[in-house]
Amino acid sequence: MTGSRADTRTETRTVTWIEAGFAEIARSGVEGVRVEVLAKNLGVTKGGFYRRFRDRAALLEAMLESWREGRIAAIEQQTSLDGTNARERLKALIALYSERMNTEGMGIELAIRQWARSDEVAATAVAGVDAARLKNVGQLYRATGLKAEEADAQAFLFYCFIFGQSLLFLERGPRKRAQLVAKSAEKLIEEDSA
Repeated sequence: MTGSRADTRTETRTVTWIEAGFAEIARSGVEGVRVEVLAKNLGVTKGGFYRRFRDRAALLEAMLESWREGRIAAIEQQTSLDGTNARERLKALIALYSERMNTEGMGIELAIRQWARSDEVAATAVAGVDAARLKNVGQLYRATGLKAEEADAQAFLFYCFIFGQSLLFLERGPRKRAQLVAKSAEKLIEEDSA
């Protein structure tokens, strides 16, 4: 087997452990991310883990780095204008985050944020993701004509809406919920605010 093939296999197996860690953190929080649990979930021995990570802390560090890099890359891609105007991009972002519920993704997000309440490394990762999200969405609002301070405030409201609406259990049916989300989203991108 050539070196690059072996490197690719090792990297693939490392990613598999990280993904298993994400699935477990979404289910049971950072406390549930244990080598024994992940090995059992993957149907492998713990030895495979220790060939890739020196210990549980190294896995948790790799998970945070993967999450941080992935979330920042996602928001940079999602806010890229690529031939659309800023208002259309904002509408598309709202639709992306409010029309379909990614329960595992939200579980991971919430678990990492809970972890960040008691861990400085996790808090730093979350702060970096939040800063990137607010910066990129703020740039979209600036592109609509808002001044910097107003654009930053709108970006903050945007994220309060995106995360808040996903956490609410509304007594309305899916159609009424969608209508409420759409009407609320209009407020975030109406022309008068520019």
